[in-house]
Amino acid sequence: MGFFLETLIGGLMSGMLYALVALGFVLIFKASGVFNFAQGAMVLIAALAMARLSGWIDGWLGGQSPILANLLAFALAAVFMWLIAVLVERWVLRHLVNQEATTLLMATIGISYFLDGIGQILFGSSVYSINVGMPKDPWFILDGTFEGGVLVSLEDLTAALVAAVLVAILAFFFQYTKVGRALRAVADDHQAAQSVGIPLNRIWVVVWTVAGLVALVTGIVWGSKFGVQFTLSTAALRALPVVILGGLTSVPGAIVGGLIIGVGEKLSEVYLGPFVGGGIEIWFAYVLSLVFLLFRPQGLFGEKIIDRV
Repeated sequence: MGFFLETLIGGLMSGMLYALVALGFVLIFKASGVFNFAQGAMVLIAALAMARLSGWIDGWLGGQSPILANLLAFALAAVFMWLIAVLVERWVLRHLVNQEATTLLMATIGISYFLDGIGQILFGSSVYSINVGMPKDPWFILDGTFEGGVLVSLEDLTAALVAAVLVAILAFFFQYTKVGRALRAVADDHQAAQSVGIPLNRIWVVVWTVAGLVALVTGIVWGSKFGVQFTLSTAALRALPVVILGGLTSVPGAIVGGLIIGVGEKLSEVYLGPFVGGGIEIWFAYVLSLVFLLFRPQGLFGEKIIDRV
């Protein structure tokens, strides 16, 4: 039972990491009705900015104030993601107003390649580390109940708490703020939103900025755990099944989908893997999402896409 709980908790923590990436997809889709293929590149370039800026600032400060260096680096990286949002709106999105969703989708693919390239130019292509003080030591719980206790990763637990806070903030933002309501209106119908005075260009800057900040937090968490390298952009592929399962229009759905997939991957690998030769963790999420596409394409909490077009 102790081993089962350890596997279950590990799956929940992994699921929260997936959910962090999935949040970016949901944000862009809720505000524009288009799937953002550039989200993985946004996570990568945000993590690169944080890693490089913190290193440079720490060097300028003589290595005496790592906390100050991280805070300044986070602030500058956030401004950098805002600049990317402004440039994306000015150079790409404003020229594609009221275009087909397929056109916007292709645009996000182009943005993805651009961000990958500019990331290498500005920050280099080496492997970098991010150290924001996330705890690395394991934590043993239930020592008196199970022999040896149950191992919990404090780093994963911290990431889970960060994701939970982000979800609460974003849910409040979309449901109870004027800007959040404007975002939903733009997603439903660009022309109707413009006809009632909603500035489409500002709304897109806001949502891409928020998605950039989510990508920054995601990049810090993933970079702290795995290091910052260009394969980080493929983390978005791990989040695709999450948004399919939870629903492209649901912020809480990203979390629930991430938890289901994280737990399913771990449990299936541990308990079914020995019977099929292992490797279940690699394809489990995609098979599960395929089943949902066949029987409930809008996901657990999402709206029917056909109703939004």
